Amino acid sequence: MIRAIWRPACSIVLIEFLQQLVSGAAAGCVYAMVALGFVLIFKATGIVNFAQGELMMVGAFFGLTCVDIFHLPYWIGAILAVAAMAVFGMLLNRVLLRPLAGQSTLAIIMVTLGMSILLRASASVIWGPETVAFDSPFSRKSVTLAGLVLSQEHVAIIVATSLLVAGLFGFFRFTRIGIAMQATSENQLAAYYMGIPVRSIHALTWGIGAATAGIAGIMLAPVAFVHVNMGYLGLKAFPAAVLGGFGSIPGAIVGGLIIGIAESLAVLYLPEGFNNVAAYILLLLVLTLRPEGLFGVHTARRV
Repeated sequence: MIRAIWRPACSIVLIEFLQQLVSGAAAGCVYAMVALGFVLIFKATGIVNFAQGELMMVGAFFGLTCVDIFHLPYWIGAILAVAAMAVFGMLLNRVLLRPLAGQSTLAIIMVTLGMSILLRASASVIWGPETVAFDSPFSRKSVTLAGLVLSQEHVAIIVATSLLVAGLFGFFRFTRIGIAMQATSENQLAAYYMGIPVRSIHALTWGIGAATAGIAGIMLAPVAFVHVNMGYLGLKAFPAAVLGGFGSIPGAIVGGLIIGIAESLAVLYLPEGFNNVAAYILLLLVLTLRPEGLFGVHTARRV
């Protein structure tokens, strides 16, 4: 009798755990995509872009404009929005950040923080402060897999992140531009002497970082809606980048997944509110044990 009751109960608990795991992985993929932008820009230029979350918000609004306002097909609108974000990122680099070459780190940080405030205010003026729904072909649909009822939106986010990571891996590994970007991130002066156009590489890096944030915003929008404050969700990507090792692309992916899954499981097993601080608790624990992050490289500096 007890065994007959115990087995269904265990099955329900397991299914609930797995569904939360998938939900957390989907959230972690969004964090990972934004963290990729942090890492790419930092590796190439040495700049920590604290406006990366707001770039995600702008990407979501661009997607909303193309699909819901201009009534373009979803996939065409999404591609145009991502392309617009790439151009927007290169313009930000040219107009705001290139003139700051040689300035102090504090000055650059203040500019990126100011840029985040400016983007939020501009989005509120252009699109309004209201929260807007943005449906995708996967909205309100589910798929059943081995007894699990999964949201198609969550599955789409995981698949999109996997494709993006694979594409970036191939780009950096097999293309001349990708190899030039890696060389620039290792040593800008040596790359310049080898004939690599460092300024153009920086612009391209900002374009890729903004486009990645735009993809994250478009994928997140059907789940979390579109509003001017959705960039604050991107702040979770900063702990993800630090957790994985700031400067490590695989670390950004793993860090985002860890934080997303931890938050999801905290909702299920811990008291209310713990999910909001789970990312920072994990960050403190990891940095206490391994200050360079999970995939970071420890470097010694002679003084």
